[in-house]
Amino acid sequence: MDALNRIKFLEDRLHRLSEIGMALSTEKDTDRLFEMILEEAKHITKADGRTLYSINESGDLSFEILRNDSMNTIMGGTSGVEIPYYPVHLWLDDQTPNQKNVSAYVALSGKTVNIKDAYKEEGYDFEGTINFDKKNGYRSKSFLTVPLKNHENEIIGVMQLINARNENGDVISFNEEMAEQVESLASQGAVALTNKRLVEELKKLFEAFIKLIATAIDKKSEYTGGHCARVPVITMMLADAVANIKKGKYKDFRMSDDERYELYLAAWLHDCGKVATPPHVVDKGTKLETIFDRIELIRTRMELLKRDAEIAFLKRQLNGQSTAEYDDEYHKTIEKINANMKFLEECNIGGEFMNPEFQERVKTIGENKVKLYGNEQAFLSEEEIRNLNIPKGTLLPEEREIINDHIVITIEMLEQLPYPKNLSNVPEFAGGHHEKMDGTGYPKGLNSSQMSTQAKIMAIADIYEALTAADRPYKDGKKLSQAMRIMGFMKNDYHIDEDLFEIFVTSGVYKQYAKDHVAGSQIDEVDELSVLKSK
Repeated sequence: MDALNRIKFLEDRLHRLSEIGMALSTEKDTDRLFEMILEEAKHITKADGRTLYSINESGDLSFEILRNDSMNTIMGGTSGVEIPYYPVHLWLDDQTPNQKNVSAYVALSGKTVNIKDAYKEEGYDFEGTINFDKKNGYRSKSFLTVPLKNHENEIIGVMQLINARNENGDVISFNEEMAEQVESLASQGAVALTNKRLVEELKKLFEAFIKLIATAIDKKSEYTGGHCARVPVITMMLADAVANIKKGKYKDFRMSDDERYELYLAAWLHDCGKVATPPHVVDKGTKLETIFDRIELIRTRMELLKRDAEIAFLKRQLNGQSTAEYDDEYHKTIEKINANMKFLEECNIGGEFMNPEFQERVKTIGENKVKLYGNEQAFLSEEEIRNLNIPKGTLLPEEREIINDHIVITIEMLEQLPYPKNLSNVPEFAGGHHEKMDGTGYPKGLNSSQMSTQAKIMAIADIYEALTAADRPYKDGKKLSQAMRIMGFMKNDYHIDEDLFEIFVTSGVYKQYAKDHVAGSQIDEVDELSVLKSK
């Protein structure tokens, strides 16, 4: 090769190494990255056989990719064909280093090994290779085995090339120039692989942190932890169903892997603000519950009333005043006290509606007098009356405000995180699941046109999980028919997206989720046409 051609050759090599370096740095799939490394090594050396190993968790060399052109062998990587070979042990049973196996030696020493003829090589054990050749009618001759080192100079893998060939296809030895170029390639590949692994490790750490928050909520409240884990399931099921739609409003909706991951994380984080919500509000299973259910205090007062009635009755007996009339009055008093107590216990349980007549009766009972600590006072305090007369659920308006404020806290928390570009929408997705299509939701009062499709999807997931969950503070999970009927009304009232809800129903996502996550006693037939019909 003359000087001019030599210069052109080197320029071409430099250009190719630069291109492969850029390609390796952008490739996200580990298998494709490995294959790119091997294909470029083949371009440099025209090697017939190519193997790439990685250091596994046990500290051994695992086969990742195996290629041999002459034998038409394609295993590992993106091929989907499993490599039927055991990992190469770096250490023998007596804990001595495996120096006789060339790939193990390279992994242990970090040095490149270039062998001209394996059948004549005395420094390494090629018995296995020779037996393989005999069995398959092959001749393994020249070997080039190169370590893959990360940024900390740690061995993360080994690349082995077999039988370099010339332009005529004849097997030749790997020359020094080939070795240098392959080493350079291996270095680039190792850096790219290391970067990808670092990204994956950070990704795993981030996910673990997210699930840690959900666990903290779970430990804080038995009523919300399950919710945090279940909403992502419904969200992703519905998102995938929407992405498969070929007609209608959302026929063009698609998500990349990054976008799916972004939505998945947002779903896990959608209630993270509840870590700041007082437990006695989150867990308020009855109207009088705070740290404990204050209905017990009322029971004590009722017992005092019964005590006072009994004392009065016994005093009349001692004074010789006991008559049938007095006896009847005493028993009626006890019956009335017991009836009032039963009524207040029932009022203490939250519901969907409280009759105004019941509210008046609570006030009447509360006006009765009871003697405590020598002082006469109203049987129920104003605060107790106010709680017992909550018309829907178990929360006072100010407590509902605290609960609702969790979404504001969620947004504030999430907006403080330094997201990479592919996760920048997490706060918006997570923070929009309480908004409504007509703009009457919270915290920002957004309407349909101002919301992302992902946030609308999560709103449906959040509502459906809440309706069917069997671990809510004051109510049992609803049957599917009831839950879907309620959501149908919400659709008609423009609280949830009509088109997305139709996909939720017609795709069968609601049934698919229920099969695995809803109690069997709640699963019944749903009149889908009735649920979907217009108002």
